[in-house]
Amino acid sequence: MTDRIEVFTHSSIRIKGNSATIYIDPFKIREEFRDADYIFITHSHYDHFSIEDILKVATNDTILVVPESMIDDAKEIERKVKEIAAVRPGTAVDIEGLSVEAIPAYNNIKPFHPRRAEWVGYILTVDGKRIYIAGDTGLTKESKIVKCDIALVPIGGTYTMDAKKAADLINTIKPEVAIPTHYGSVVGKPHDADTFAGLVKEPVQVVTKIQYFD
Repeated sequence: MTDRIEVFTHSSIRIKGNSATIYIDPFKIREEFRDADYIFITHSHYDHFSIEDILKVATNDTILVVPESMIDDAKEIERKVKEIAAVRPGTAVDIEGLSVEAIPAYNNIKPFHPRRAEWVGYILTVDGKRIYIAGDTGLTKESKIVKCDIALVPIGGTYTMDAKKAADLINTIKPEVAIPTHYGSVVGKPHDADTFAGLVKEPVQVVTKIQYFD
């Protein structure tokens, strides 16, 4: 499954399942892909909710999924997609056959992602695998009880977990594979991935996926 997961840069992710192509937080997309069946947005910051980049991957048949607190923001592009679906933290829904769980994503102490904003990460069940895309979050009580096969977690620090706390999370939830995100461009350094990998305990496999850092 991991060979069908791409991280273009930062937290810009594409998952190519057997029956759907899914984007999460498209950002600095270099090509006009226009192949998205679903686009998931974790929160409203510019490096996660980029209308310019959404339009590079969306089609008239795309379903755009956003936190309920972002529904007014999403309406700006409602005519460019088939449908806008909204989710609340802590809920699970089926969106046209795709199983989706919205996991609260917030900072414990830092002010950048307050819990009251009701932003999210997602667990998507794709081809039988539970894939956790954590979004911009700290090491929270909700993240520590996630059950998943593959976890994409931020490691860059400043606005999210740093490499050590991200490794602590992975060592707690023990997915089969951990993929670091949110480092090397807006925040964090490319070598943060090495720090993260060195702290993650076996048998979890760390796979680095970021294709470019600008």
